[in-house]
Amino acid sequence: MGEEFEYACEWMTPTEELKDIKEIERSLIKRYRKYLWSKFIKGIKEYDLIQEGDKIAVAISGGKDSLLLAKLFQELKKNGHNNFELEFIAMDPGYHPEIRKLLEENLAQLEIPGKIFPANIFDVAEEIAKDNPCYICARMRRGALYAKAQELGCNKLALGHHFDDVIETILLNVLCAGNYKTMMPKLHAQNFEGMEIIRPLYLVEEKSIIRWMEYTGLTPLNCACMVAAKKTGSMRKRIKKLIEFLEEEDFANVKKSIFRSSQNVDISRVLGYEEGKEKYFFLDDYGKSDL
Repeated sequence: MGEEFEYACEWMTPTEELKDIKEIERSLIKRYRKYLWSKFIKGIKEYDLIQEGDKIAVAISGGKDSLLLAKLFQELKKNGHNNFELEFIAMDPGYHPEIRKLLEENLAQLEIPGKIFPANIFDVAEEIAKDNPCYICARMRRGALYAKAQELGCNKLALGHHFDDVIETILLNVLCAGNYKTMMPKLHAQNFEGMEIIRPLYLVEEKSIIRWMEYTGLTPLNCACMVAAKKTGSMRKRIKKLIEFLEEEDFANVKKSIFRSSQNVDISRVLGYEEGKEKYFFLDDYGKSDL
């Protein structure tokens, strides 16, 4: 129990004493305004993530990203944006009791009225895919969150994916899957009619989230999966290290360049692409227009 519980929390140890809730909330608007609040607002506006009358379920895993997302949404409501409703949902996929307790304590400390609901996902994922449970676990978690959000009458599910998640996804697809796809700021759910995923932290860098979390003095959850706790590394972690290496080797703007590549795709200069279920090869239109 001890080693597994420590694994769930050890990766980020607070460097400051636990802050008062008012200090924590003020820091979002003042101390970290440029790096968190401004980029949160920019992402919402740039990608049109919130519309009049939305009811948004904010998914809280207990990690640093989702805790920040929940507080930013609370501050957005406090600052006069009352054209939408919020539900804070936290799924317990089979946490150890100590980890569940930490989640509850963090929600209470941050004054987030999270609705915690059970889902026996860890055990099922390990049984179905014991050697590599993370993919099936992620899919099952997403489905459970969708279902709970729909049950609460929400039309959107807000997830805590950030800027670094986006660029890591691009490289994962290029280097491991042989395709070019990115993590979109919003998309419609395939199996839950009328539901949409939104990612309001799309432009927020992970390092800024880490600094804020360390400032609060809270200890966020890591993955908290007892199966993953026994395994070493992951492809996403390797990609993260690759990006860090490139930054150290004088590729100063590598993250921004990777991100911008998804906004500057020249279809006339790729061998092929997909649109819906249709696949196109460059020879299909070759010679039909001046190049």
